Order: sequence, then C-alpha cells, then structure tokens
Amino acid sequence: MNPIRAAKNWINYRRTLNELGSLSNQTLNDIGITRHDIRSIAARNFR
Repeated sequence: MNPIRAAKNWINYRRTLNELGSLSNQTLNDIGITRHDIRSIAARNFR
C-alpha cells in the first residue's frame, strides 16, 4: 500500500474511533453496537 493511502486510512480509522467513542451508550445501543464493537467496526472499514 502506498504511504499516503496508509496515512489517510489511519486518519480515517482514528476519526471513526473518536466519533463512535463520543456517542452515548444509548445512542450506540440505538444503532445496534456496543463500546466493545467500536474498534472492530473502525478496523473493518479502513483495511
């Protein structure tokens, strides 16, 4: 993978972690995920 693409993927991964992590437990529950799911969801989207 080219270094620029890898950096963009890392930034998007961290952004996803931060955005999902900032949601309340109730909101996460409403969209069908738990705090435990956040890392795997972020990783799945940016591999």
